[in-house]
Amino acid sequence: MSGCAQLMWDEAVTGYDFGRGHPMDPVRLALTRSLVGALGLDRQVRLVSAEPAGESTLRLVHRLDYIEAVKTASADPAAADPAYGLGTVDDPAFAGMHEVSALIAGQSVGAAEAVWRGDALHAVNFTGGLHHAMPGAASGFCVYNDAALAIARLLELGAERVAYVDVDVHHGDGVQAAFWEDPRVLTVSLHEHPRTLFPQTGWPQETGADSAEGSAVNVALPAGTGDAGWLRAFHAIVPELLADFRPQVLVTQHGADTHFEDPLAHLAVSLDAQRAVQAACHDLAHEHAEGRWVALGGGGYAVVEVVPRSWTHLVGIAAGRPVEPETVIPESWRQEVYARTRQLGPLRMTDGRWPVPWADWEAGYDPADRLDQAILATRRAAFPLRGLLP
Repeated sequence: MSGCAQLMWDEAVTGYDFGRGHPMDPVRLALTRSLVGALGLDRQVRLVSAEPAGESTLRLVHRLDYIEAVKTASADPAAADPAYGLGTVDDPAFAGMHEVSALIAGQSVGAAEAVWRGDALHAVNFTGGLHHAMPGAASGFCVYNDAALAIARLLELGAERVAYVDVDVHHGDGVQAAFWEDPRVLTVSLHEHPRTLFPQTGWPQETGADSAEGSAVNVALPAGTGDAGWLRAFHAIVPELLADFRPQVLVTQHGADTHFEDPLAHLAVSLDAQRAVQAACHDLAHEHAEGRWVALGGGGYAVVEVVPRSWTHLVGIAAGRPVEPETVIPESWRQEVYARTRQLGPLRMTDGRWPVPWADWEAGYDPADRLDQAILATRRAAFPLRGLLP
């Protein structure tokens, strides 16, 4: 079974619901799962529902007092303590919050366990990627940091080198914080510049603690960066780092909020470029981690037009059955979209930009170009700490 792909899914994850009007609408999860089914991809993967993460697992990353605060708010949302980031505008408390957050975390931990033990080569949990949650606080729509918990579980199981690559539009601050002092984990985040977007962290100079210098790498992209720049930045940074680090497992976070239609950020990336980076992550896992790949979801607030298509592409790539960009979306799914949201669903699995052209960094750079300045800032700050040329 080691060559197969695993898709983590439990219908109950759609209970991760901060309420009417909140950007993190769980319909995006339900629509992704149904599009995966409409295109027949669920027959190409092993569907698995893992157990919720228990307290001992949650404590691999989160403080006990915070877990208790989540449980208290979960039982009585009116008792939520804002000191723990709970009951805020970003993270309103809701009944059952602890249980469903632990369930999502359990899917990512289960994905990591399956890949490490060889039950699956690739495992996808698009309901996860909640990368802002801190050891002692909720943040940015994230209660438990399933990405960090998956990595911590890999370390517990004996992994000595885990690489985490985050291409969400927001900085992967919670995962970086969890492993700031741990040289066994390389965290790489490509995100919109902290000057223009939450959480205002992820500067190139953030490179890890003294005990783990060069273990955190941040690419702060100018607002407005589009397909060619995004792919150029990814390929100018990520492959060289992974070749040097030689991870035993690659964990990736694929927030779809880099898209030009996303309402909460300012990059201008297409679905086709997102698909290209997903495919690149798959290939990098095979080049540097013997194929061991855990792929997570993340942000994404164009919940009909973008998120389901992006993460369905991710499932197809992990399953070894990539969906061709020109694929027509089944009418049955579009009818479901309208029934659930009163919106018209997209017609094809592309934004019409495939294949996406980009210029390789090795061919030279322009010191006056803002994107190239961002890439160079990252290479100068982090690469020498790893013994690499900037």
